[in-house]
Amino acid sequence: MLKITVEPGVREVRLKLEGDIAGPWVRELEECWRVTVASLVGRSISLELTGVDHIDDAGRYLLALIAKAGARLASRGVATRDLLESILHDWPPVSLEGPGWRATTPLSSSGR
Repeated sequence: MLKITVEPGVREVRLKLEGDIAGPWVRELEECWRVTVASLVGRSISLELTGVDHIDDAGRYLLALIAKAGARLASRGVATRDLLESILHDWPPVSLEGPGWRATTPLSSSGR
């Protein structure tokens, strides 16, 4: 289960997340993200992940895309902060494409 609390502010809208960003809840977060971004009107957006218990690969990928789009990801917990650091450095995976083939691999540590 994932609880999403939207906290609108004058300069920033915060999405406070609690629970799991996994399975069907990834789609739920994506929908909430899209609706919120459409209503920002010059404000920034941040995601507070301190209350998140578990993030699956689809959730990691979505968070990486959200961060790449300009959102600030924040957490007070050590484990979640380490996970966010990993997401920001290793996701999304690099997509390699060529004639007749396609492969996706994560960035290597040496590629940072």
